[in-house]
Amino acid sequence: MKINNKYFVHESSCVDSDVSIGDNTKIWHYSHIQTDEIIGENCSIAQNVNIANNVKIGNYVKIQNNVSIYGVVELEDYVFCDPSMVFTNIKVPRSEFPQKGSKHYTKTLV
Repeated sequence: MKINNKYFVHESSCVDSDVSIGDNTKIWHYSHIQTDEIIGENCSIAQNVNIANNVKIGNYVKIQNNVSIYGVVELEDYVFCDPSMVFTNIKVPRSEFPQKGSKHYTKTLV
């Protein structure tokens, strides 16, 4: 990840490789931003948020504490996520029918 002075990532958070973070975005305590993310400008990602691979987040998005966003989810501009929301990406339970890869995921657009 390329660090610049235009966004903030709290020292307790983990940002994986190949993540694009827009200007004035803030990522707070204990959050994990996984590979291949695009996060827009002026976003706020609160405490203990997990954003899985291949998620796109627009500008001015506010994600509250304890939110989990899994692959193939796109949040457009000005979306607000309440605390403890979970976005799922598959209709058939993986525990019964193990599946691997995003080809099995259903895209979610908010």
